[in-house]
Amino acid sequence: MTEVVAHAVPPSATSKGLRPGALSMVSSVVIGTASTAPAYSIAATLGLLVIAGTGFQAASFVLFAFVPVMFVALAFRELNSAEPDCGTNFTWATRAFGSKVGWMSGWVVTIAQLLAMTSQSAISGKYTLLLLGAKDLADNKFATMGVGLAWLVLLCWICYRGIEVSARLQWVLLAVELTVLVIFSVVALYRVFDGSAGPQASAPQLSWLLPTGIGAGAFIAATLPAVFLYWGWDSSVSVNEESADPRRGPGKAAVLSTVLLVLNYVIVTIAALAFAGIGATGIGLGNPDNSDDVLAGLGSAVFGEGSFGKVMGVLLIVSVLTSAAASSQATIMPCARTTLSMASHGALPEVFAKVHPRYLTPTVSTWTFGIVSFALYVLLSLLSDDVLSDSVSAVGLTIGVEYAMTALACVWIFRKTLLGSVRNFFMRGVFPLVGGLFFALVLVLAVIYYAQPDSGETTIFGIGGVAVIGVLAIVIGVPLMAIVYRGCRDFFAGRSLPRGSVLADGDSIVANRV
Repeated sequence: MTEVVAHAVPPSATSKGLRPGALSMVSSVVIGTASTAPAYSIAATLGLLVIAGTGFQAASFVLFAFVPVMFVALAFRELNSAEPDCGTNFTWATRAFGSKVGWMSGWVVTIAQLLAMTSQSAISGKYTLLLLGAKDLADNKFATMGVGLAWLVLLCWICYRGIEVSARLQWVLLAVELTVLVIFSVVALYRVFDGSAGPQASAPQLSWLLPTGIGAGAFIAATLPAVFLYWGWDSSVSVNEESADPRRGPGKAAVLSTVLLVLNYVIVTIAALAFAGIGATGIGLGNPDNSDDVLAGLGSAVFGEGSFGKVMGVLLIVSVLTSAAASSQATIMPCARTTLSMASHGALPEVFAKVHPRYLTPTVSTWTFGIVSFALYVLLSLLSDDVLSDSVSAVGLTIGVEYAMTALACVWIFRKTLLGSVRNFFMRGVFPLVGGLFFALVLVLAVIYYAQPDSGETTIFGIGGVAVIGVLAIVIGVPLMAIVYRGCRDFFAGRSLPRGSVLADGDSIVANRV
């Protein structure tokens, strides 16, 4: 067995036609942070954590979930330093485990983003109508669908128009979102400490950050949504080939994004718990009627009914809307670049590798994602709101596959460097391994949990719809891979993107060849 250099220098941005040096590290951080939809994510998840049985310790699960997410972020950083390819998960899984596993990894990432896009479009449609004062229309499926689809087309056009335009919009949307969340947290905590929050309020306690005394069932039920609360930060790595420092900037941005997210989530969670309490009635976070959006239920209570309260109530709606819009845009960008990379490496038809000659953005990949998202959203909405809801929940299963695969690929690709230094041992070995195994375990627990008939909104042959939809969405990739196999023989034979590793004294991936 001999080692032959596959790429002495990893593929550059120009090799795929994207615009090199277009994004600073700060812009990458903004993209990674915005793509998680912080305002909507915490609004839609916090109630579920409390209802799961965690009570005030819901805050501890937000903090606990950060640890494995950070370990996976470190894996992304290390892999990006060796090969900054916009295919990210697809490219690295192929390097580590071969073409078939790599192709399936690319498919899992794509289907996750397609399913997530349906939810984000629905949210954008609903909150646009709420912002316009059309509350009745906001509850109308067809009105919401129409506005949501308009948002989808607009955001696809912005992503097509250029990475700089996309980044500037992300700055604006995230600034609005985080500003409102900070104001909400400050006002809520101020009113708790000055005694004007009401009898349901409680002063924050250190014990809220310790996940002790929680039953096994509640622990699992809370861990699943808490972990997936962070999904999306890896979008900052998907734009690596358009970054000013492709090897180092995007990886640092991924790590910084997760740190910013945990700080934001913990502060908002503590503020909401302290002000609203965990009761099952009124504004309590244990009230099932509030679980879809706890921030909307708390807006008037925290800010009051005066002029300031009305303005902030509107801004809370704006924050969720901008959160969904920013997340939608940051979903389109990485998916288009995943399929672009797959086509560039011969894993998809060449047409998906087309880049606009002026805007230097993926053309066919961007608009194909938009069209498929459009059709999927319409189909799921017409089937029923319950199917749409369970399809969105099924994203969690695909995320488990995505993160476990990438973290374990890091350990395998860098296996020859692990004993070279203490840093390598932990950053490329121990931490990614723990993160990968954690998400593999979460994936198994999620399938078991969601397979229960009462775990979601639908059941199929006595099995929870979330598990059926999630597993089916992943498995569909197998026949799709068989369809493209004949036209992509070089890729599946390991010639266009061979398996490889990083040598003990190297910093780039080299191919393993007989």
